[in-house]
Amino acid sequence: MRLLRSPLVVLALVIPLVGLLLLISDGPAPRLPAPPEDAPRAVVALGDSTLSGEGAGDYEPGTDGDNGNWCHRSTKAMINKLSVPDIAKTFNLACSGAKAANLVDKPQHNEGPQVPKLLEIARQFRIAAIVVQIGANDEPGFSSVVKECAEAWFKSSAKGCSGPLTTSWGERVDKMVPKVAAALRVIRDGMRENGYPDASYQLVVQSYAAPVGRAVVSSLRNLGGCPFQSGDLEWVQDKAVGELAAGLRAAAATVNARFLDLSRAGAGREACSTSGSGAGEWFTRLTVRWKDLSDEQRSGHAIQESFHPNAAGHEQFARCLSAFLATADRAAACVADPARNLVPVAGAATAARAAR
Repeated sequence: MRLLRSPLVVLALVIPLVGLLLLISDGPAPRLPAPPEDAPRAVVALGDSTLSGEGAGDYEPGTDGDNGNWCHRSTKAMINKLSVPDIAKTFNLACSGAKAANLVDKPQHNEGPQVPKLLEIARQFRIAAIVVQIGANDEPGFSSVVKECAEAWFKSSAKGCSGPLTTSWGERVDKMVPKVAAALRVIRDGMRENGYPDASYQLVVQSYAAPVGRAVVSSLRNLGGCPFQSGDLEWVQDKAVGELAAGLRAAAATVNARFLDLSRAGAGREACSTSGSGAGEWFTRLTVRWKDLSDEQRSGHAIQESFHPNAAGHEQFARCLSAFLATADRAAACVADPARNLVPVAGAATAARAAR
């Protein structure tokens, strides 16, 4: 008799539990902690010196060497020059010298990583777009390469800086791609956890413009302007930024992010492309903060502003990004129109390539 009752008792216990599970599964999904739809809309920038505003001057208080913070966030950075309807606020979280890990979990310049700051903003504002420009300081080491190219000029190296890089540059870019892709996935996952489906905001990955090119005026190829050999200038313009763009587009594709190619954005406007003071150029020449050389804490950053977009360059990049955000194009390239202003051209972006 006890054996017959036992299954009946178990069944009596299971049936209410099944009913409860069905009731829960049919109920509404739990509300995610996103801000209300009528919260102020914002655009946020994450990345390195190109987005922070290095070279544009007018750095935000606390980011020009104070307490070891060299993020160099400029009030003239492109994120602060956007012209996008219904945007109440722009936030610049980019920091000069940042690598992909500095977005995710690695502190930099006495600041915490950038993505957690983004998510704090996402809980207070309605994020309309996130702009990311990262990767050049990872394996490609683009800033270090520019320094090596200057040293090759100084030493009159027969191969220049580009000789050894001709075969290894692609491999460097390939090593960068998964790190950038991983950082982008952290952004996507964090936004989802905070109530933002992928389609509720724009995620835009930007590539890098060539700060120098074959248009350098020969009389400025010295320590007073752009100390680079002709072959190295051509390599930067024709190969380095293009392959870097292809790698970043591949990384963007892993999370279905939009892609804005800047690899040809500075054509004809590079540093030292005009004689005289450089009016009309969009990039800084070799720049030395002479006063910093006499300060032990600051001397190591005295030439940090060299070969970065200047205020005029950021103004133009902002023009192109603003126009791109208003389109539905998945990818575009910033190129000059007849008036020599940058505009996004769909279909002109560098094609992504698979890692070797």
